[in-house]
Amino acid sequence: MPLHTWLLFATAYLITTISPGPNVLLVIRNTLRYGRAGTAPTIAGNLLSQLVVVVLVALGVGAVLAAMPPLFLLMKVMGAAYLMYLGIKQLRGGAGSAATAATAPAAPALNRGKIFREAVLVSGSNPKTLIFLSAFMPQFISHDRPLAGQFAIMYLTVAATVATVHTVYSLGVRGMAARHLPRRWNGIVKRASGLLFVGLGVKLLLTKRA
Repeated sequence: MPLHTWLLFATAYLITTISPGPNVLLVIRNTLRYGRAGTAPTIAGNLLSQLVVVVLVALGVGAVLAAMPPLFLLMKVMGAAYLMYLGIKQLRGGAGSAATAATAPAAPALNRGKIFREAVLVSGSNPKTLIFLSAFMPQFISHDRPLAGQFAIMYLTVAATVATVHTVYSLGVRGMAARHLPRRWNGIVKRASGLLFVGLGVKLLLTKRA
């Protein structure tokens, strides 16, 4: 992949990654819940899911998914249902935390494996990601060069971009929490993140392939 093509790809992907979505929201939620210990497994789960998506794009699965409306609909409903489940779960937990704020409830136990699996599912829950990358990545492919190497470079770029952006979000949230979020606001923050997950699930459910 020529350097100018890589720079164009890296810039374009950075722009798409900066805007908050389910993955960013999950990083923020886990940072507020567990501190820095919850950030790494969240990012790692996201990167594994992104690797699977890039491999599927390289194999042409995204084009197949785009051409099969019933399969796309099934994946979309499953993804939306999972996001809304996370949101409702967070709302129930947030309500309990708000009600018991005066008693200073203990932080939830850290389970890195559970956080990792949850991140994989959230990142892989939107079939539009696969379709988007199937349309986006081939635009930067040089067909006179080995494809495997180019997809590998693009994944490493994706991974570095995602890890950097999510780490910046995490550091920003930790700084804000340390300075501006008293303990009594924890329940409000949790409810807000729950509502956002539900909203993202509804948005995914209503979205179209195009």
